[in-house]
Amino acid sequence: MHLFRLDASIMGPNSTSSELADTAHAEWAAAHPEGTVTRRHVGADPLPGDVWTHATLAGFTPEDQRTDEQRTAAALGAELAEELRAADAAIIAVPLYNWGVSQHFKTWVDVVIAGAGPSAQLLKDKPVLLVTSLGGGFAPGTPREGWDHSTPYLERILRDVWGADLTVVRRELTLAAVNPAMESLRDLAAEYHTQALDAARDAGKNLVRA
Repeated sequence: MHLFRLDASIMGPNSTSSELADTAHAEWAAAHPEGTVTRRHVGADPLPGDVWTHATLAGFTPEDQRTDEQRTAAALGAELAEELRAADAAIIAVPLYNWGVSQHFKTWVDVVIAGAGPSAQLLKDKPVLLVTSLGGGFAPGTPREGWDHSTPYLERILRDVWGADLTVVRRELTLAAVNPAMESLRDLAAEYHTQALDAARDAGKNLVRA
């Protein structure tokens, strides 16, 4: 069995999304001690900012006329797409940044699409866990309801474009522990943390069963 895992947090060992992904990953690894894993950490090791431009333009340029940058970018796009095709299951951990999707994750998606084409269902019917963390609260009835412009995009790409059998684990209020203005929400944030860890553990077991 082969697992693909991607992280997009810039927080290193303090990453909430990576903590939840680790929890699910541990369940998969325990069930597949001989399994193999491909990892990408686009938060710690981001793709070059211009790689999507070169990969996209390569698609409109005859191979013998491509620049060195276009050839390199096209090869990277093909490599990233193949990593998804080769996976039996995937864990994708992407935090919300500034009410939108991580720029590092978006670049990765764009380069994958440049490499595979916009209609390639790279994760067709494969079990995929999306872990996402949000610093504030975005539930119905809260002041920031509707401000999460990341999760719908993530779901659209993974489920609707790439065809994944998708499970989503969210943790909100991650900034409550460090933001004095959110002090009154710390107990609720702790509950959300516990619930998210439990959900990630269950999701990891579901990856195994799938």
